[in-house]
Amino acid sequence: MSAHGAAQMMTATKSGPLTGRAEVPGDKSISHRALIFGAMAVGETRITGLLEGQDVLDTASAMRAFGAVVVQHGPGAWSVHGVGVGGFREPDAVIDCGNSGTGVRLIMGCMATTAMTATFTGDASLRKRPMGRVTDPLSLFGTQAFGRKGGRLPMTVVGAANPVPVRYALPVASAQVKSAVLLAGLNAPGQTVVIEREPTRDHSERMLLGFGAELTVERTAEGNVITLTGQPELRPQVVAVPRDPSSAAFPVCAALIVEGSDIFVPGVSQNLTRNGIYLTLVEMGADITFENPRQEGGEPVADLRVRFSDLRGIEVPPERAPSMIDEYPILSVVAANAMGKTVMRGVKELRVKESDRIDAMARGLEACGVVVEEDEDTLIVHGRGPGGVPGGATCATHIDHRIAMSFLVAGMASQRPISVDDASPIATSFPLFEGLMMGLGAKLTKG
Repeated sequence: MSAHGAAQMMTATKSGPLTGRAEVPGDKSISHRALIFGAMAVGETRITGLLEGQDVLDTASAMRAFGAVVVQHGPGAWSVHGVGVGGFREPDAVIDCGNSGTGVRLIMGCMATTAMTATFTGDASLRKRPMGRVTDPLSLFGTQAFGRKGGRLPMTVVGAANPVPVRYALPVASAQVKSAVLLAGLNAPGQTVVIEREPTRDHSERMLLGFGAELTVERTAEGNVITLTGQPELRPQVVAVPRDPSSAAFPVCAALIVEGSDIFVPGVSQNLTRNGIYLTLVEMGADITFENPRQEGGEPVADLRVRFSDLRGIEVPPERAPSMIDEYPILSVVAANAMGKTVMRGVKELRVKESDRIDAMARGLEACGVVVEEDEDTLIVHGRGPGGVPGGATCATHIDHRIAMSFLVAGMASQRPISVDDASPIATSFPLFEGLMMGLGAKLTKG
């Protein structure tokens, strides 16, 4: 079964050149945060370019359950009438976050320092994912959490009635954990401090400043020290959501491995905490030009021109992992179509995503005729060169949208078709994937 209904098999067949304009949806990370910060502001926040995938729609429903008025006005155009920091009401029903680890962890953070109780659940995939990495630091504020064995959903969170500020050093590089602690710190008196040894995506910090919070980031020998002064009155904003670099990676990587391709991808976020995949692709020899660099909604963006390329395997620096953690599945597909060996280290975080993504990609690539090595923290792909992947397999997606899209992209360049057992999870983050890719010339069939 899929994340939101019956499983839907899909098959990708070797395609001719991919050409044209690929307008990918809004950034998922920023979309989640725009809804949440809008709900914690006083007044009306207006959002354009919001990603309308199921993950984000589940977050919109959660903000309504906490008392905010969330309205859709047209494609990508939304408004949120917020209730202020500490103004959430106790929800009447269980909060279902579907497939979204980002959604549930950020929402736990934003209610953790308000005196209320909320129960969270999700789909079969999300119920397997560990929540202790968030609930442990939230407990320092005085929050309590009661979940299944191993700190898994369903989980009831009891917000701290008398929260205290905390100082917390992240044990792993995680923007979700960092953001949850900062969100909790909003309703705690005094200063909450988060220390991250390795930089992670900084959308929360950028958005907090935009909404009027008092926040500083100091770069020290121990890493980034982020200091937030609690109990501000957040001001409503107009938020323009840039296009998602993680979603853009799929048509970009498809164009790089399908012979003769030449596509244009406008307005893609180039935030330095998110662009590791593009740095890596260029190092592999990708023909990508970054045109018209500019700022949109407080985020750096650029238009991408992408052409088919003869790629070579490389060793990806492990310190780059936080800036491209969601892109390793599609990178492994590119690596399979490169010459030589691509080594990806420092990627153990992939083990606890929507699925064990290292295992899912390794097993699927092996079924398609690619030699793969792995250990707990490493994935190594032995490339077969342009068009050299035999294909011919049906790959398990494990209710994971990025696994599904990665293997479908692989099938666009493989010698024989590649199928996925369930493409329906793609709707959680990229509901336009099938139509967009077919519009470029990809051959995708259902069933």
